[in-house]
Amino acid sequence: MVDLPWIVFSKPREPLVLSTSPIALSGKDVPNEVYRSLDAVGDDDKWWEAVELQKLILAHNNIEVLREDLRNLAQLTILNVSHNKLTELPSAFGELPMLKSLDVSFNSIQQLPEEIGSATSLVKFDCSNNQLKELPSSLGRCLCLSEFKASNNSMTSFPEDMVNCSKLTKLDVEGNKLTVLSENLIASWTMLMELNASKNLLSSIPENIGSLSHLIRLDLHQNRISAVPPSIMGCGSLAEFYMGNNTLATLPAELGALSHLGTLDLHSNQLKEYPVEACKLRLSVLDLSNNSLTGLPPELGNMTTLRKLLLTGNPLRTLRSSLVSGTTQALLKYLRSRLPQSEEAEATTTTKDDVISMAARLSITSKELSLEGMDLSVVPAKVWESGEMIKVDLSRNSIQELPVELSSCTSLQTLILSRNKFKDWPGSIFTSLPNLLCLKLDSNPLKQIPSDGFQAVPGLQVLDLSGNAASLPENPAFSSLLHLQELYLRQMQLHEVPSEVLSLRNLRILDLSRNSLRSVPVGFKNLTSLTELDLSDNNISALPPELDEPSFWSAVNANYCPYLTRVRTCIFVNDCMVVGLS
Repeated sequence: MVDLPWIVFSKPREPLVLSTSPIALSGKDVPNEVYRSLDAVGDDDKWWEAVELQKLILAHNNIEVLREDLRNLAQLTILNVSHNKLTELPSAFGELPMLKSLDVSFNSIQQLPEEIGSATSLVKFDCSNNQLKELPSSLGRCLCLSEFKASNNSMTSFPEDMVNCSKLTKLDVEGNKLTVLSENLIASWTMLMELNASKNLLSSIPENIGSLSHLIRLDLHQNRISAVPPSIMGCGSLAEFYMGNNTLATLPAELGALSHLGTLDLHSNQLKEYPVEACKLRLSVLDLSNNSLTGLPPELGNMTTLRKLLLTGNPLRTLRSSLVSGTTQALLKYLRSRLPQSEEAEATTTTKDDVISMAARLSITSKELSLEGMDLSVVPAKVWESGEMIKVDLSRNSIQELPVELSSCTSLQTLILSRNKFKDWPGSIFTSLPNLLCLKLDSNPLKQIPSDGFQAVPGLQVLDLSGNAASLPENPAFSSLLHLQELYLRQMQLHEVPSEVLSLRNLRILDLSRNSLRSVPVGFKNLTSLTELDLSDNNISALPPELDEPSFWSAVNANYCPYLTRVRTCIFVNDCMVVGLS
């Protein structure tokens, strides 16, 4: 009998989940017990309360075989066998009617079984980074398929049967050998929001590309495409368009109709001019580097939304090199000066609402929302269209409380709230953010930090509370942050180091600068992972002799401690002064 300490059994009547660590499976096969989940019911358990396995995570092991016994897991909804050594998949996939998510990426699979088409509940399928030369036509029977990834294989075409996959919203086939995107397929995939067919052998864009009215991100870079069809104007939702490394010689005037476009990448083509009509766009990023441009239309100066304009590698004869290598704003100003006075007056004026709308659109694909420095007191509801964001930056505003919509962002990993006007601890929102890794609340007028304030975010790795008006509670719950690696308590009016900080064994960076510390606890020697310790601008007069070790001093910045007088050494490490005592 194989010992399976890594099986996680849930409470009765709740979904049963099995997950392994990368070293959990010492063999090349999946143990028999996995395929017989109901056998795990003990003598004292009620068999009618047992729940069959629904989620099976076997990623990052050395599995070479998935047996036909997989059919025994009829209630399986999620299967992840990515990053293994599989060369084929069993036909038993056709007997998993409840399967919704399948990840077989990063293996050595050469062919998918036709039976995969019988997994008709499939919503997400990732077969990236294998050795596939074709897809089974039966995949067209997966009518619920919404997200399909098959990047980095050797496919030359799609089966026409996939016209039936009309619910596709995300398609990633980067890094294959596709020579054409069928117009029949494009006509059926009208719900697509993201299409990545970069790094293929495509020579053209389908003429009916404009039927993808929901498309937000289109990536076709590094192909052999010689023209963008005028029908592109039909992609009215397009926010990101990547066409770098192709053979474009001209651009259609219809490109200027893409009113939501924020990023346009045209680098490394053969463009000789940028169309005047496209100067109406409200772009944030425009990459025209490595083309054959000899000049730019003065109308481009009206694109005041532009934050990044790349022009290197062009024979620009009508522009001074100092303008080309200078700031984007200086170049735009120069171009506006070349316009007739009446046209210059019509320059696009970007409103705050325009910038917010653009940030909201870009967040749908990037999963990151940045509203830094927008002088907001309230976050507009429209920015929360995407509930899958992993990073939100609301710093440098006047926000006093977090919007309730943020609680729907359960995948959020980074939340930056620096330099706002938060007075109350936003703990109620934190309880809805189980995946939060980085929290920055520095420079806020917080009145109180509750002692249990961090219990809702035990996975934090970075925490910044610097410059807050509130004092830390007598027993701050730092001890619950077992994974904390960076802690910033700069300018917190601290008179002593919080004792619970000394229990943070994974701490790498600790900033206690600009406080009123008079002593340093011996317990610092237990922070063996510490690489940076900032004690500058304090009232420390001496350090315990127990800390007088090279490994400790290499991490310390004790500059500007006016009472630290018994200096033994003063050296520079990585441009930062390190002070030692006798």
